[in-house]
Amino acid sequence: MIRTLVVDDDYRVAAIHAAYLRRVPGFAAVGPAHSAAEARAAIAAERVQLILLDLYLPDEHGLDLVRALPDSPDRPDFIAITAGRDVRNIRTAMQLGAVHYLVKPFRFARLAELLTAYRDVQERLTTLREARQDDVDHLYGLLRPPTLPAPSKGHSAPTLALIRDTLRAADTDMSATEVAAQLGVSRPTAQRYLSYLARHGVVELLLRYGTTGRPEHRYRYRVAP
Repeated sequence: MIRTLVVDDDYRVAAIHAAYLRRVPGFAAVGPAHSAAEARAAIAAERVQLILLDLYLPDEHGLDLVRALPDSPDRPDFIAITAGRDVRNIRTAMQLGAVHYLVKPFRFARLAELLTAYRDVQERLTTLREARQDDVDHLYGLLRPPTLPAPSKGHSAPTLALIRDTLRAADTDMSATEVAAQLGVSRPTAQRYLSYLARHGVVELLLRYGTTGRPEHRYRYRVAP
């Protein structure tokens, strides 16, 4: 479980973000903290790995909090979350290594997408001993997932996201039959959604040729360049 600290001076917003966090598999909510001082105490005591960080705190700017964190292997990553649109803050957050920058208000689906990508990166990092360039490209690409297309008639957004996430988490390409079996849906349903995602460039269609007959259609998550 990725221990994640929610930092926001608004108690209601902090509770909402913590509730969002608990809905994403692989994450455990720590805190919340409502000031930089509370955040420092939580980071020291709770082995925090990721911070959902509001920038405008009552006692200190969120980015100053990040600057002051000890430079060590245990230093937590952070996703900046703010209603501010100051480009200087965006630039500084990038320089300080922000995983991403979310502007309030945002939907749960957007945060879930970023958290899922972050989790996938952490899981893959634990299995790598020495990275080739394509490994590096893949890791960075996971943090920039393609935007899901707007669902057309006959497609639901949650199912599109579920099938996209199934391929993203897979170590290899998958057939519609394999996706259907994993998700508990019919093969025609899986095929219909996979074809839709392929048409919109979210997944890649691969043709596997056998000795006879038509090639098998297989699908792979498309990593952003």
